[in-house]
Amino acid sequence: MSEELVPTPVGTAHITWYRAHRAARAVAVLGHGSATGVESSDLQALAAALPARGITVALVTQPYRYEGNYRAADEGSLDMAWTAIWPTVSAAGLPVIAGGRSAGSQVACRTAAVLGAVAVLALAYPLRGPGSTRELLATGRPTLIVQGGSDPFGRPQEFPRLPDSIEMVEIPAANHTFGTGFGSSQESTMARITDAVTEWLDRQLDQRVSL
Repeated sequence: MSEELVPTPVGTAHITWYRAHRAARAVAVLGHGSATGVESSDLQALAAALPARGITVALVTQPYRYEGNYRAADEGSLDMAWTAIWPTVSAAGLPVIAGGRSAGSQVACRTAAVLGAVAVLALAYPLRGPGSTRELLATGRPTLIVQGGSDPFGRPQEFPRLPDSIEMVEIPAANHTFGTGFGSSQESTMARITDAVTEWLDRQLDQRVSL
């Protein structure tokens, strides 16, 4: 693990790098939600699992959270900071997957096409909060939504019919932070998430190689 600070027009962003254990084949850049930082269980689980699959993970802390300046937490500032860190995370010339949880997934959706992300990973997408079907459909990229079955910001059955390029995996009984409260342990829930994400990422990257 290593850390890097990146200046942006709205303050300093913080990147925590988890390098691929072997020759890297892609970079997954993941942002946090509005209520939690990159310490959230799902982001940490992916940071632990993906490097063994040859995928470097960059967990991005937005400037507003790193510096405590919540005036830079609006949509425009989030997108501006994300755009500013892109040259750093794409410098190796590898395919870059943009993603995050909740608000972080929204940033990835809004900017994926213009920044050249090859795919989008949306964890706990807030469909019934600030998110929208229009935002999801605008990614222009293969997209995976991982959604808790009891997420108050949008249960899987509340999503509209999605195009084939957008897939959804349901985590049964999980809430917006993928907690279940009973039944499945946190460890097994995180394993469900990492298994689903790694299977999807392998397919996306294999398809790129075969083109």
